[in-house]
Amino acid sequence: MATTAALVFSGASGFAQTGSTDESKRKVKTKTAPQYPELAKRMNVSGRVKIEVVVTPDGRVKSTRVVGGHPLLVQACQDAVKEWKFVPAPEESTQVVEFEFHAN
Repeated sequence: MATTAALVFSGASGFAQTGSTDESKRKVKTKTAPQYPELAKRMNVSGRVKIEVVVTPDGRVKSTRVVGGHPLLVQACQDAVKEWKFVPAPEESTQVVEFEFHAN
């Protein structure tokens, strides 16, 4: 059974695929992909998870908050995004990161 997880960033103008630039949001320097939870795989759970991320001026993730998503998927996304590093900026920023899981 093949499974995939994709990342999508939420910006003021809608959603963009990973790799596209949204000038109003901080760029990610390093990211860790979420692990597809074993129970979610066995149950064929798929869907989107939205996580609000507060990023410190030096680019570390200060905090996360689940905005939406299946309960079996959200913890894996939170764990992954806490490992991300963003490009430094003059002040703290908040943005929404969206993960998409597909059960195949």
